[in-house]
Amino acid sequence: MADMDDGRQVRPTETINITVLRSRHLKGSKGDVLTSHVKAEFGTTSLGESAKIESSGDTAAEYNFNCNVQCDFDGPEGLDSIAHKPVLLTVIEVLPKEKKQKEEKTVVLGQCTVDLLPLLRGEIRHKATLALHPVVGSPLENLPSDLPKPELDILVTVQSPLLYEENLADTNLLRVTVESAFSLPDPWTPTPAPQFNYTVTLPLPVTAEKEVPVVFANGLLKPGQEKEPPQKKWMTVPNAQSGASFIPDSFLTASSYDEEDGDFRTKEDRSFRVEAESEKPKVVWNVERRCYLEQGAVTSFQNKIAMSRVWPVEIMRTPIPQASKGKGKERDDDVPVSFHGVAYVDMAPLLYPGVKKIRGAYKVMAFNEHEVFEKTKRTGGVAQEAARIASGLSRSTATPAKASKDGKEGKPKEGGKKPSTTKAADGSSSDMADQQAPPNLEGQQYVEARSYLILEFVLDKPLVPKRPPEELAKKVAEYIPPRPLFPRRTNGAQRAVEDFHTQVAGVANLLLDEFRELFGEEFIPGQETPDPRKLEERRKKLIYELNTSGKYFAFKEQLKHAVVKIVREKYLKTTAFASKEELQAFLSELYVYLVDQMHVGLSKVVSLEDQAPVPEPLTDSAQLKHFAREAEVNENFQLAERYYQERLARNRSDPDHWFDYGCFCLLTGNHAKAEECFKETVSIDQQHLPGLLLYGIVSAMEERHEMAETFFENATCVESDNVVAWTLLGLFYDGLGNDIRAEMAFSEANKLNVQAAIHKRDEEKAAMRRAHDEEGRTSVSDAGEREEGTPRESGEDALSVPKVMETAATPTGDGAGAAAAAAAASVPPGSVKSSSSVAGSAKKGSVINLEKHGSQPAESVASRREGEGEGSRHSTPEVVREPTPVPSTSVYMQAVEFLLEVKATKFAERALAHELLAKGGGPSAEYNVALARLHMQKKEYADAEACLKEATSMDFQNPDAWAMTGHLNYMRGDMAVAKDCYDRTLSFVRDAQDTHAIYLRLASICLQDAEFEKAKNTFLLACKHSPSCVSWLGVGIACYRLGELSEAEDALSEANILNNADPEVWGYLSLVCLQTGRQLEAEQAYKYAIKVGLHDEGLMSEIHDMQQTVGFGDPSF
Repeated sequence: MADMDDGRQVRPTETINITVLRSRHLKGSKGDVLTSHVKAEFGTTSLGESAKIESSGDTAAEYNFNCNVQCDFDGPEGLDSIAHKPVLLTVIEVLPKEKKQKEEKTVVLGQCTVDLLPLLRGEIRHKATLALHPVVGSPLENLPSDLPKPELDILVTVQSPLLYEENLADTNLLRVTVESAFSLPDPWTPTPAPQFNYTVTLPLPVTAEKEVPVVFANGLLKPGQEKEPPQKKWMTVPNAQSGASFIPDSFLTASSYDEEDGDFRTKEDRSFRVEAESEKPKVVWNVERRCYLEQGAVTSFQNKIAMSRVWPVEIMRTPIPQASKGKGKERDDDVPVSFHGVAYVDMAPLLYPGVKKIRGAYKVMAFNEHEVFEKTKRTGGVAQEAARIASGLSRSTATPAKASKDGKEGKPKEGGKKPSTTKAADGSSSDMADQQAPPNLEGQQYVEARSYLILEFVLDKPLVPKRPPEELAKKVAEYIPPRPLFPRRTNGAQRAVEDFHTQVAGVANLLLDEFRELFGEEFIPGQETPDPRKLEERRKKLIYELNTSGKYFAFKEQLKHAVVKIVREKYLKTTAFASKEELQAFLSELYVYLVDQMHVGLSKVVSLEDQAPVPEPLTDSAQLKHFAREAEVNENFQLAERYYQERLARNRSDPDHWFDYGCFCLLTGNHAKAEECFKETVSIDQQHLPGLLLYGIVSAMEERHEMAETFFENATCVESDNVVAWTLLGLFYDGLGNDIRAEMAFSEANKLNVQAAIHKRDEEKAAMRRAHDEEGRTSVSDAGEREEGTPRESGEDALSVPKVMETAATPTGDGAGAAAAAAAASVPPGSVKSSSSVAGSAKKGSVINLEKHGSQPAESVASRREGEGEGSRHSTPEVVREPTPVPSTSVYMQAVEFLLEVKATKFAERALAHELLAKGGGPSAEYNVALARLHMQKKEYADAEACLKEATSMDFQNPDAWAMTGHLNYMRGDMAVAKDCYDRTLSFVRDAQDTHAIYLRLASICLQDAEFEKAKNTFLLACKHSPSCVSWLGVGIACYRLGELSEAEDALSEANILNNADPEVWGYLSLVCLQTGRQLEAEQAYKYAIKVGLHDEGLMSEIHDMQQTVGFGDPSF
């Protein structure tokens, strides 16, 4: 029967059965034959011992020993014990009795631990073979390596699952690992005999309302040179020895500094950490604690992280308790706590979608209750309770105590003492401020020493699940169904007739081929038509050849299927005819119809006159896009739209055509049409990254946040290494006020940006190495030629031998730089390149790969430092770790560049705001240029002018700043200032981003100022850079003004080819023809100029004056 507790039904206790089946490969103290038994323990509880079984090296010891562990479901304590406590199995050898011996002597052979965690994953039967770890002094300790290792077969069973599927979905398992503390305060010095207990503790929720301290005691203070095995230890196995104290297959993960989540991640901190972890004393725990979190605890854990982000992890030092000699003395429950510090762990990454693990180095601060309350919203700490647990004065463990069910939470015996658990504060911050805590001078030493803790938190399931790419792609397809790759086939009568036409055309072509093969040689160009008798002979011969070769039957079979489709689809005849008369009438009607359709089909493919093929367009899609962008720059939006629509008319299945047209619609403010264009983009290509991003931006602007989030997330799945996609996702979350997810997206973007910088550096180094190798081969071949002719001289002319300069072991700081400089100075000039090539190869093998995938693990660095500094004092080749390159452009500026290019001004404003906050030294020149571009897109010219002045004052050689200043004055009509800015921009060594617009506008200003030669040359530069109708028109106008009529006509013809609907081109062509006396061409050019809409009054007046001068050119007179 299930018990009832406060109206809540409690599940009965479940019995876990552990069966030790057998042991193999045991070796006794006096040979292979031995008598042994197994002892089982669970925590501090003994579960019993097996019978004594004899065995030998070849035969297994069949124990078949059963023991039980009771799992209590009255609260989370039972499942939590199963999570972090193993069953300890000890194999003991029983020695034979000697004469006059009263009791049997025993020798402990080895131990192993049975992990019960699979039972918390829903399993009811778990069978395993465990390695038996020998203890110190055991006969198994020094077994030869070629002999099989001793092992135990165990079986763990339970009647019903400890957690059912519905429980597994709601609960979670948190693994907390405390590795080591580094850069300790100066008073912490290792001693032969430990004098203090070093403890780390933190509160964790066990229910929705309660928290208990989790205590990591017995930290070992060790010298920095001493190494530890990289395996995690059990927390509560008091009698475990040697290898049995380690968790099987659970090792410390050595992640790079770039991948960590802690406080010491910058390039400046790396050298400090390497030194602290390899040379200074440290406190080592390497203990993992598994914490079972029920549904309420998971919710509480998540809410507390969302509320305060940081989690307090306390560290302290307490004296090791001495055994009391007197009897009857009452022990004092207060343990003196010294060096009380706290590390504030930022748990916010655990709220990132899909994140299950955080690990890093967290700096230790002096414990201050007021500061803890301000940062974590918690009153007090858990130091006193943790100290009692660690010192053994309290018999409770770090698991939830049974007393917590009664709401006492392990309160101290004396009424004036603090409760043992921390909880969310009910008071206000002013109440905490009134309680002035004494200064924590010992804790302040952590800050002065820059102490830090290496901590790791791992969840079995993420607190916030991440939607898989398949689900996101399905969601996008629901919003925008993908367009089919091929148009749907149309059936019915019309399609049947079209198929018949196609088959007739095919048969007609085959007949023509047969006719040409038979009589092609008889046809002579210009010959008269032969007489009818010869034509009849040819017809008969052709029919004979078709019948005898079987081609007639083949042609008939080719047409048969099309005729059947016409009968079924057009005449709807699918059943047998009632009479022969009905069949004959139908065949007559069908014959007449098929003959008519045969003539229709033949008329489509056979013509007596040759038709000129339709010429291919002279402009491709890229040129049309260039023309459209050019029209945008000139603010001729009607012409730009026509170019975009022409691209769509040529190919409506290209997603880039729709995307570019959508960006143009954003520029003109037509958001509805822009959304339709981006929708078409995604429907054609569901993985079109810019289309996904822009549709997400448009959805966010329309406040359809759920849809926008789907498209942004899907974009990050389509290209998971795209910096702009992650940055835009962060900007979207930032606009919603979701700081944690915004931080996640920006962090991922920054990581990718650093990886891109590393990859770029590696490619540059590889290119340099290839160049050096080529030069080396060339120098070797030259040396060989010299050796054949004359003896090679020694000294500087001799072939340089690549070598690595030797320096003192492990130089650091300025000494390393001086040594490297001296070594570089001592290298002969001819050997610099070769030696750098060798050094570069060595670095790539040992350093650059680590840089690409993360920094070198601290432990390997420490071991190398130890080997160099302690074990070997002689000179060794120096391998210098290259620093991580700084990206040339921040993630926000990359996003700004993309957003300004696609005219998404609202998101560009957000990105620029983040760039301003991220820059510690204030805005840069590039920032001001981008901000000016944004203001110019919004027609805010005064603000743009202020930004450009700031940019040019910061970097007076920035070509983009001067180019934008020129554009600004050009749009304002101040042509003189614009011309000076354009001239200055083109005089710089580095080109501006859009030189084409600069050429066009500068040349147009020169035309207005009658500087025709300069205008011509500038327009020609634009034509060389990217020819267009506007650039060739400018060349034509300048040549016409210079009197170079032939060159003007050639340039205007080029412009007319690129755009035959430009009225100015036709107008100037008319002027050229009038000047050269070609009346017909002048009248035609003038007619087309009027037809396409020439509205330039000055040009029209000039044409009319020239017509009156020459006396022709206007066909209306």
